[in-house]
Amino acid sequence: MTAGRQVITEIKDWGTPKKYVDAVRSFFGGMIHLDPCSNAHSIVRAKIEYKLPEYDGLKESWDLPTIYVNPPYGIDNTRGTSIKNWLYKCEEAHRIHGSEVLALVPVATNTGHWKKYIYGKADAICFLYDTRLRFLVRGKDEGKGAPMSCAMVYWGRRYEAFFKTFIPFGAVVNIRDLKGVSIGTKNGHINLEMELLPRNKHKRISMADLRLDNTHK
Repeated sequence: MTAGRQVITEIKDWGTPKKYVDAVRSFFGGMIHLDPCSNAHSIVRAKIEYKLPEYDGLKESWDLPTIYVNPPYGIDNTRGTSIKNWLYKCEEAHRIHGSEVLALVPVATNTGHWKKYIYGKADAICFLYDTRLRFLVRGKDEGKGAPMSCAMVYWGRRYEAFFKTFIPFGAVVNIRDLKGVSIGTKNGHINLEMELLPRNKHKRISMADLRLDNTHK
């Protein structure tokens, strides 16, 4: 659960503030099964932790019911990975394994990783109200705020519970209706069509099957 900046620095343990760890644990019914990018100072205390830098969570199994991810925000030049690889794994875990996934990420709505793995793939977003979210450094609150806005992104089917849990922390938006919709076509963006019914792997929903009312235009 690191939060390195533009390039991964010597400090690799930018931890989630306690109030968000508590909210995540509450939302998951008291059990966080997996933290795939943990560290020695983590307060998440997931049942399974892949601790950076010794264990690369991108190479391990995410086949678990509940997953919390506070990924490295920058580029890991050693491994050749970045936040897009972590968001891909979040989307994949929900799509392939049916995992419920929460990810604390920078708000970067114009980036490729938001367009590919959040729009049309995630179910809800909480845009956090913190002016400067204060990550923990080596497990302690050193009072330094992040230089960017952050959001909690959710891949899962329990939107109402997500709304109830995270509305005290920011603006919660339901984005489930974006699934299967062509987004940003006037800007030359690709169709983000996906399976709307993951339990039926043989049925795909096309644009012809969608009925959009005026509230979605």
